Amino acid sequence: MGLADRLRRGLSRSREALSEIFYMGGEVDEGFWEDLEDRLVMADMGGEVALQVADDLREEAARANLRTAPQLRRALVERLARCFPEAERDPFDDVPSCVLFVGINGAGKTTTVGKLAGVAASRRQSCLIGGADTFRAAAIEQLQVWGQRAGVEVVTRERGADPASVCFDVCERAERDGAELVLIDTAGRLHTSSDLMRELAKVVNVTRRRSGLPVSVVLVVDATTGQNGLNQSREFNDALELDGIILTKLDGTAKGGIAVRIAHDLSLPIFRVGVGETIDDLQPFDAHAFCQALVGGDEGR
Repeated sequence: MGLADRLRRGLSRSREALSEIFYMGGEVDEGFWEDLEDRLVMADMGGEVALQVADDLREEAARANLRTAPQLRRALVERLARCFPEAERDPFDDVPSCVLFVGINGAGKTTTVGKLAGVAASRRQSCLIGGADTFRAAAIEQLQVWGQRAGVEVVTRERGADPASVCFDVCERAERDGAELVLIDTAGRLHTSSDLMRELAKVVNVTRRRSGLPVSVVLVVDATTGQNGLNQSREFNDALELDGIILTKLDGTAKGGIAVRIAHDLSLPIFRVGVGETIDDLQPFDAHAFCQALVGGDEGR
């Protein structure tokens, strides 16, 4: 199954809700535009984004005389794709690079680190994993399994150790060994806890100061959390100055419109999307392909 098919499967819930409005007959009337706005809101894009997109599409339809379902679908795909800012650099492709993964418990940080280490190993890049989640024993064990599978070293400490000191050790080891890509997993933090966020900010600051490689802070967001994912993104971005997002768990239960809103509201690039359990299911983000899967239709660019 190709990426386009996996995206279509993962975004099926949102696509089904959006696609119904394109099975219209006759003229595009006022009811169509109201329905489009409502369905964009229901897809987790929020009222502001939905209104902007619907208004822009209405103007384009009038200007370019767009009347058919295929024409309107294509225009909607292109308009939604413009909500996503392009990344200045991809920290997973533009090496050397050090990436800190942050997010709440259960978002998929540890699995994401493992998958990206596997990709790096397949490219024969010199990769190092840092296990700075010292509060959850299973996280270290999980990383070690991924590391063994990919042939990538995992640097960590005993349970309960200071995560900032782990990051310091990882940076020293990366410098000594000449690692091209350093992937550091951090403990899940509730974005509503100011104490935990301050502790995480310390971890980020220590890594930024010590690392000899460019450091990126990437938030891992579970797509199935919907609007809560936006709240998480805001709080983590305010505390840590994020460089981008990885969106996981894009399965049939997710409303993919939350990706549009996060990118639009915070002007943060999405580096990767997870559409399944295997390494191949964590893919570089393509705004056009994502929006095509979100809106539906088989029309090309």
